[in-house]
Amino acid sequence: MILPNIFPAIKPVGINGMLVQFSDKLNESSNRAALSFCDAIRQQNWPCVEEISSTLASAYLRFDIQKASHEELTQDLQRLLHNQNWYEAALPQGRRHLEIPCVFGGEYGPQLEEAAAAAKLSTQDAIKELTSVRTRVLAVGFAPGQPYLGQLGEHWNIPRLTTLTRQVPKGALIVAIKQLIIFTAPSPTGWRHIGQCAFDCFRPDELNPFALRPGDEVSLRDIGAKDLSQIKAKDRTGNGGATISPIL
Repeated sequence: MILPNIFPAIKPVGINGMLVQFSDKLNESSNRAALSFCDAIRQQNWPCVEEISSTLASAYLRFDIQKASHEELTQDLQRLLHNQNWYEAALPQGRRHLEIPCVFGGEYGPQLEEAAAAAKLSTQDAIKELTSVRTRVLAVGFAPGQPYLGQLGEHWNIPRLTTLTRQVPKGALIVAIKQLIIFTAPSPTGWRHIGQCAFDCFRPDELNPFALRPGDEVSLRDIGAKDLSQIKAKDRTGNGGATISPIL
């Protein structure tokens, strides 16, 4: 799925940035392209590149302008783009699957019923669906380590709230526009709060502070409030009772 004449598009960003955009909207193939292309850039080991990160549908590079110009880097990126169809590329190696326990509804997810109704589901059917789907970490952003998980089915393309919720807690599971988010810190939000996890997505004292990486896959396991309390009391790893396995 290469979009002729428009995408991929290479754009300079500020003094020392380059953006390779694969679409103007999120879809599976554009996210796949962004993840795979970022991985391919890392493997090039270009001496000018200082930082590489992916968004929902693009790849960003920060580079040393004393080692390469925008024009030189554009040529290198164009050559790499022509190596294959990135929209159908294999996802990077080293990805993991995490099954994360979550309490749904009640005081831990006060807007679950509202979100389920917007998706035209009963509350129980919503929980059943959200615990059976395996989502991809599409991108990490907004707050340090905060994952955008998706995509859910089209019926979960529910709008944001018209007013902000003043604050949801760290570990809150949030849903809107076919995506889930696990919040890394207490924060206001315009998305619906449907559950609560003990998984810590941001661990600033660790060598790799972001617990989830773009391309990882996440599924949710429905637990009770008492189970969540026990996990919080016993867990010292930040994993919040999650099971983690490599994707082979």
